[in-house]
Parts: sequence; structure tokens; C-alpha cells
Amino acid sequence: MWSKARELAEMTPPERNRWVDFLRAVSIMAVVVGHWMMAGLYVGADGQLQRGDLLTVAPWAHWLTWGFQVMPVFFLVGGYANQVSWAATTAKAAPDQPGVYRDWLASRVQRLVTPTFPVLLLWAALALAMTQAGLPRAQVRMATEAALIPVWFLAVYLLVTAFTPLAQRLWTRLGWGSFALFVPLAMVTDWLRFVHDVPWIGFANFLWVFIGLHQLGFAWRAGRFGRQWFAWGWFAVSLAILVAITVYGFYPVSMVSAPDGFSNSLPPTLALFALGCMQVGLVLALEPAGRRMLESVRVWTATVLMNGMIMTVFLWHLTAFVLVMAADWLLLGGWGLEPVPGTGPWWVTRPLWIVIYVIALLPLIAIFARHERSFGPVRGGRTVPRLRAVLGVLAICAGLGATAGLTIASPEGVSGVRWWVIALPLVGAALMGFGPVYFPRQRPDANEVA
Repeated sequence: MWSKARELAEMTPPERNRWVDFLRAVSIMAVVVGHWMMAGLYVGADGQLQRGDLLTVAPWAHWLTWGFQVMPVFFLVGGYANQVSWAATTAKAAPDQPGVYRDWLASRVQRLVTPTFPVLLLWAALALAMTQAGLPRAQVRMATEAALIPVWFLAVYLLVTAFTPLAQRLWTRLGWGSFALFVPLAMVTDWLRFVHDVPWIGFANFLWVFIGLHQLGFAWRAGRFGRQWFAWGWFAVSLAILVAITVYGFYPVSMVSAPDGFSNSLPPTLALFALGCMQVGLVLALEPAGRRMLESVRVWTATVLMNGMIMTVFLWHLTAFVLVMAADWLLLGGWGLEPVPGTGPWWVTRPLWIVIYVIALLPLIAIFARHERSFGPVRGGRTVPRLRAVLGVLAICAGLGATAGLTIASPEGVSGVRWWVIALPLVGAALMGFGPVYFPRQRPDANEVA
């Protein structure tokens, strides 16, 4: 894998912004380590396996979420990459060519969604097997819920990606205004949610917050953060706002969840928007030094290698965690799970457990990473009808959202599986002209790295 990654690294065009790929890789690794750190299972006083939460038992750890909740950076990178991809597509298309957007969207959706089919189908089979084996349905739900947490992000990212052409038009006409307009939208959404008790309105911030951060990717590509003093100033102002509305304001410090159930991320709040802006300023202020670092062949090769299996790592890292915990509990009686999360012994053993999780993840990478770029053409190159494309995206997003929100485990029924949740992404993919079948494809060229 290293030799193939190095070959691709050496083929990279000189105009490619390597910092984009590096940020994508680092963001996913932060999510992986954050999940492995925050979720802690332990053996309680009654001898039963308990689900712990570092953020509940260690309030000081809430500050760690400012570093580990890096989904905003992923949307920044997504804005940059989606604009590059859309601009390249429209530049090649004939002025009167129909279906350009639909084909582009189907291609982007396929690239993101196809790797999710194996993990969904595997956990459907495991949920069915565990239910038939007589395991308590609460335990089946806990396992499937923990393993499939990452898919909520894909549902939101696909929706934001679908807005790319409109977002591009807004950027062309309004410039910075195309970012600024989402700030009051996020503020009004929170005002309605918290002051006027309209809880459902909070879900609108999945769009306002993340499309706003996505627009910053356009600003980045346009060179608006080119002066380091501007990027550092953006970071400082955003940090001041974040501290004001969390430490001295209404929102909790934790950017993941708080003991009272208040979440800054599900759905997003103005605080997460401020955190994202702070992170954008920081990573773009560090860009010149980062790009010099990535001139090293070894560092760039490692980045290419990580980006080549990034979806596999993201989708399967919690499956590795759940499988390790299940094997420990069933085969070893909970060996090493005595320390309660947040205690001294628990922290001392974290490096060992992370190494174990990595080892458990490696076989999954070996099996599934090869398929990340083995897609066939969408419907053999034929344009997908507009209505089918729209229905397909909505079905995929609804299925992935339900997978994370409801879980695929059902408290009722013989099978113990919500089959309709599994079916929705598959139906959506079929409507868009692709499915969970991997087709051989030529090796990606250097422009497709990451």
C-alpha cells in the first residue's frame, strides 16, 4: 500500500493544494481518536458491562471537544474540493449539454455512499443474528447505534454537496456576503429553538451552519485567506466570540454533548458555527508552514495513503471498537475494563486500548479500502432523470439519517431489524443509477488522489 501511495504521490501535479488533502486526513483521524476516547465501556460494581461517557464524568474534558469536533474543517475542505470538481465539470461540458448537474451529483454521491453499503449490510446481518440468538434487544441496539454513529455526517454532507452549484452562484454574486447571510439564519434558528421552544426548527441549522462553513472553502480557494494576518485575525475574533457565548454565555462548552442532554452538534448551534470559524482561521493561518511540510515525499505519501482509505477508516473505526469490546466481554470476561472512564487507571490504559483498536481496524481496511475507488460509471454514462436524482438523494439522506437517529435495530418484530432503514439508501442509489456492486476500474490518476 505504501509503494502504491508513493507512486501516486510522485505523480501529483505541482498545482495541487496538498494542504486540502492533509486537513481531510487529519480531520478524520481526530474524529476516530475522539470517538475511541470519549466512548468508554467498563465493568460496573454489579459485574455487568456499563456504557460510560468521559464527558459526563470529567467536565474538564469538555474543552477537548474544541479540538476533536473537527467536522467543520471537513466542510471547509469539502467546499474547496466541491468547487474544484464543479468548475472542472462545467468547463468540460458543452453549453447545451443536458444533465450536467445531475451526472455530477450522482458521481459525488456514488463516491461517498458506495463504501457505506458493506457496513450497513454487515450490521443488519449482525443485528439479525444477535436477535435470533436471544441477546437483549437493548444490547443489540447499543451495539448497532455505537457502530453506525458516523453515517449521520454523510447524510448532511450529501445535502450540502447538492447545494454546490447554488452556493457557487451565491459566491459569484455576493462574495463574503454568501457566507455572512448564514450567520443570522443560524442565530434566528437558535432563537426560535431556545427562546420560543420550537425544537424542530433546530434541524435547519444542519444546512445553515454547514453550508456557511462550506462557503468558506470557496473563500479559501479564491485566496481570501491568503494573508496570514487575516487568517490569524479571523481565528482570534472567532475564538473571542466562541468564549463569549459558551464560557460567559448560554451555550455549553462541550461541542459534542453535555450531561444535561444539550448538544451543540446534533443539531448544530451558533456555538458550533463559531467553533468552525475559529478552526478555519487556525488551519488556514498554518497553511504556508503546512504546505512546506508536505513537500517532504514521506509526509505527502502518508497523506495520500490515508486519503486512499479515508472512508473505510471513518465508517469502520467504531465497528472495530464494538467488536473489540464484544470479544473482550464474551471471551475474556471483560479483561482490562475495570477502570471507570475518567479515572487515573483509565487514562493510563488509553494508549494500549487505542493500539488494540488500530489492530482490529487493520483487517477491515485490508478488506474494504480497495473498493473505495472501484466504482463503475453511473448508469453507463447515461443521464439520470432529474426527478429520480432528487428522489435518490433524498432517500439516501433519509436512510442514513434514520440509521444514526433511530438505529437499524428494532425493539419489535421477529427479525429485530428495521429493514426499511437499510432499504432506503439502496433504493436511493438504484434511483441514481448505481448500487452496492463494485466494478473494476483503472487505477486513479494523480488528480484523483484523496
